[in-house]
Amino acid sequence: MTTRALAVVSGGLSTPSSTRLLADRLTAATVAALRERGDDATVEVVELRTHARDLADDLVTGFANEPLRAAIDTVTGADGLIAVTPVFSASYSGLFKTFFDVLDKDSLTGTPVLLGATAGTARHSLVIEHAMRPLFAYLRAIPAPTGVFAASEDWAGASGVDAELARRIDRAAGELADLIAGRPSTKRPVDPFADVPSFEELLRGA
Repeated sequence: MTTRALAVVSGGLSTPSSTRLLADRLTAATVAALRERGDDATVEVVELRTHARDLADDLVTGFANEPLRAAIDTVTGADGLIAVTPVFSASYSGLFKTFFDVLDKDSLTGTPVLLGATAGTARHSLVIEHAMRPLFAYLRAIPAPTGVFAASEDWAGASGVDAELARRIDRAAGELADLIAGRPSTKRPVDPFADVPSFEELLRGA
């Protein structure tokens, strides 16, 4: 069984948030779908609200501090990505966009991505298609065909989620699992200094 690295980016600003709730649902469904395909998965979640100031500093200095660098490496080194944003002013949140602005433009090339968004009403349901999908196309990632949008009323089902939303989650998770399964694992960046001998070793060999 191959173990896949799954990264989850949640752009929610509150705790708890419907954005994180949707991200968790998508994650659970994707892990289950990967297991059906014979793959295991490790999951790492990046909550962008905890990196808000770090991201602002990165924008003006061009330097990511250690916590933000760890979050970036988690995302860019994953076999698959789940990215979920709240909708503000008919588009993704500024915090969500800022995170992807600070990534190297080639760092998500070929990465399968499941796109999700949350909002108070269904009138924002096309945000995935008119805002998120072009962003990830520019980054040359591979978005799953089905994006998952959840409005407030979609959380009103007997199990805490509407039946139609549950079907969309399962369908999208299956598509992401299909994109991940069978691909080489994993594309985590290799530390170029990992095999460099220490100063003491260099002295002993002199």
